[in-house]
Amino acid sequence: MKSNIFKYLFIMFVIIIVIVAFVIIKNNEKEQQTEEEASTGTSQEIVREIRVGIAQCDTLNPLLTNNKNVQDITKLIFEPLVDISSDYKATPVLATEWAKQDATTYIIKLRENVKWSNGERFTSTDVQFTYDKLKENTSIYSSNLEHVTMIELVDDYTVKMYLDQEVPFFEYYLTFPILSKTFYDTQDYNNVDIISVGTGKYKVDEVQENYITLTKNTNWWDRDTELSLEKIIVNVYDSVGELYNAFKLGNIDIISTNNSAIQDYIGTIGYSSKEIKGREHDFLVLNTQNDLLSKQEVRKAIAYSIDKSNIVSNVFQNKYYTSSFPLDYGSWLYQEQDASAGYNPEQANQLLSENGWSYRNGYWQKTENRRSQRIEMNLIVKASNATQVAVAENIRTQLASQGIRLNIQQYSDQQYNLAIQNKSYDMILCSMNLSPNPDMSMFFGEGNLANYTSEEVTNIMNEVKNTTDEQTLKNDYTRLIDIYKNDVPYISLYTNKHTIVYNTELVGEINSNWFNPFCGIETWYK
Repeated sequence: MKSNIFKYLFIMFVIIIVIVAFVIIKNNEKEQQTEEEASTGTSQEIVREIRVGIAQCDTLNPLLTNNKNVQDITKLIFEPLVDISSDYKATPVLATEWAKQDATTYIIKLRENVKWSNGERFTSTDVQFTYDKLKENTSIYSSNLEHVTMIELVDDYTVKMYLDQEVPFFEYYLTFPILSKTFYDTQDYNNVDIISVGTGKYKVDEVQENYITLTKNTNWWDRDTELSLEKIIVNVYDSVGELYNAFKLGNIDIISTNNSAIQDYIGTIGYSSKEIKGREHDFLVLNTQNDLLSKQEVRKAIAYSIDKSNIVSNVFQNKYYTSSFPLDYGSWLYQEQDASAGYNPEQANQLLSENGWSYRNGYWQKTENRRSQRIEMNLIVKASNATQVAVAENIRTQLASQGIRLNIQQYSDQQYNLAIQNKSYDMILCSMNLSPNPDMSMFFGEGNLANYTSEEVTNIMNEVKNTTDEQTLKNDYTRLIDIYKNDVPYISLYTNKHTIVYNTELVGEINSNWFNPFCGIETWYK
């Protein structure tokens, strides 16, 4: 009996030894296989992707779309001659260089190693084709070529553009996407469902009713830039509200928006965000030919007496930024930030006193040539713009506390536009959508809004439109900024906020701006 027990125990022991040995061998084989796969690069790689969204997608033809969401997405597929960097600098893409031959003629050299995603060559005929289509059809990019009258194809990789007038910083208008002529030779250009080939980082791989898949363009010309992001899923929604809800539910990873009430739709937790200055810029124009406003000390006193933070807080509930110069949205030509935004009522009082003004009965006044004059003027605003009327009332109250009288005149849109045209105002509150183009002609050029003249400024304006030297431009703009703040022909007030909200799991540096929310997207992944 005992021998049988020992026999069974021995057999079990042997079985256990065999099982343990088998497990050890298998584990060693698995580890060895993993090491071999890692060394040979045959292991299955994780596909890096992110999800974005489009509301009300009309077409993926970038020249036909009227949708800002689509316009942003198509920048990943189609490339321009010149692009705008995260700090709003013109950078070469399909064009390698450009030169101004005379006031209205530009010669542009094209990149020679570019292929469309289908393998066809990119040449100057594609630029001509795109130009023709922009001239034939109304497009969001049509204004880029408003002053271009003709394109001449010098050779396959050189074009000349002829303008009907001088356009400062014309290279910034070369940011329209280029389409393939050879592709559309066999396709209906006006068919909104046609998916064209592009030269960009990504290409359209799949189109379904509710989503579009973009994958890396293996024919992309820039071999030095690694595309860490391999796939982009573009979810398509019927409305912006659905898009916001999809983000809230975690179905898309990033949203770029000017909507100051975005938190009302997506809440305040569960995501990261980045706020940057937008392109909506409001400012006061001071007519320097006006008898009272021709005095520099009066203009500076007005600027010192306006607390822009008060306006942003009370009128915009801190959903806007204070502004000190039109290019302070992040342009490479203006990097400084003014914490005080110029508010200094004590300095205003001192400045007026030093220039012979006296504070009496709640007013600043002065007697010259037996004539007494108070600092009192009119401010024109659009009656139809309730927010601007509220801003004007805020400014009127602030200036009144400083002894400066402001009368608000609410004009109809027609009256307002006529006043702008004729420059018939003391002061006027203006709003504009800024361009990435750093041209300051509206503020300092001939016939500018403030009727401001200066020989030095004229010389600077002539120089900046005729140079591409970065140091010269920086020096000239530094001086323009000083003049803007010292002579005060204008008072920048505030700029809207552009918000990027994104999934907390998104990896990569967000360098988005209001021109292109996908700057650097090739380095993102989740």
